Amino acid sequence: MQLEVNSQFLDLPGAVEATGPDAGVAAHYGNPLAEQRSLKAGKSVVDLTNNPVIEVSGVDRLSWLESMTSQRLTTLKPGQSAEALLLGPTGRIDHVLKLIEDGSSIWILLENSELEPVFSWLNSMRFMLRVEVVDRTDSFATIGWFEVAGVDPGLQVASPHGVELTWRDPWNEVQTGGYQYSEADAEQYRQWTWRESLVERSLLSHLDHREFSGTLAAEALRIAAWRPRFATEVDEKSIPHELDWLRSAVHLTKGCYRGQETVAKVHNLGHPPRRLVLLQLDGSENLMPTLGAEVMLDDKVVGSVTSVANHFELGPIALAVVKRNTAPDVPLRVSVEGAWIPATQEIIVPVGAGATAPAPRLPRLGAR
Repeated sequence: MQLEVNSQFLDLPGAVEATGPDAGVAAHYGNPLAEQRSLKAGKSVVDLTNNPVIEVSGVDRLSWLESMTSQRLTTLKPGQSAEALLLGPTGRIDHVLKLIEDGSSIWILLENSELEPVFSWLNSMRFMLRVEVVDRTDSFATIGWFEVAGVDPGLQVASPHGVELTWRDPWNEVQTGGYQYSEADAEQYRQWTWRESLVERSLLSHLDHREFSGTLAAEALRIAAWRPRFATEVDEKSIPHELDWLRSAVHLTKGCYRGQETVAKVHNLGHPPRRLVLLQLDGSENLMPTLGAEVMLDDKVVGSVTSVANHFELGPIALAVVKRNTAPDVPLRVSVEGAWIPATQEIIVPVGAGATAPAPRLPRLGAR
């Protein structure tokens, strides 16, 4: 079930409503490429008011959430944020939680379609613990923006308990207890300074003076930063290793949680069956693939497109999940409207990801 929100910012000049997971807010306001530049420079914000917000209060909230998720949360201080995964018994990604701790409550920011399943799951797991789970979507809305030095986002960020509620995306550096499979240097990630702030819905009219960029602009910058998203990159088979999500949302030594055995086994001894890649698409035919488009190697399907955008600097790009053993240096093809366009891989998760545990040394015959 998706949250039905009639965003007031769809009334802004040039607004065109998004489809798919971002339905209910603007895809763009007339010039998607210019909106990317503005957003990256910190001059505009993104309407995410279609996304739900859950508040979890009570003295057991941090230890309770830590026991169920992939992340260490009991060390969070007021004002700090984190990302955590809810995994199935076999390590598949069920849900992704964006978390903000304010000293009295922990706030969970979700994708549009995730309110009902996450809210129901959390309430089913309360048992006798001192926690309360409340849907606060009617009171608080999410606004996305990029943090740029010296630029004020111009938001009246909500602070119901005296601490501003801003989620700072941890993707731009490997988190404590995490692990990066990508061999890229830190500069590739450092540019991703994405933030999501909660604003009281009653005060949204104060943003009428702000410049807005649409979700297409945010998506293009996300794809260029290799940042996976639950609504697009995750399917019923996804495990964190395939998307390099161990770097920001998994603490490898924090203790037991559902799905931990798969996380540990694949990381230490095995390899993920698939891997995330960035595709540089041939734009000469002015064709763009749709989500789910087949990725081909010769005459074999090796994966599918998960996100696609026309980037203001890089041109047509896409994220795709392909079979792990797909050779990283071979040309691929992507299905577009009954035709095929060439695509070049940019490696995110390498073929050899996983199997990090050193092989045991076997004693030589005759050794004493």
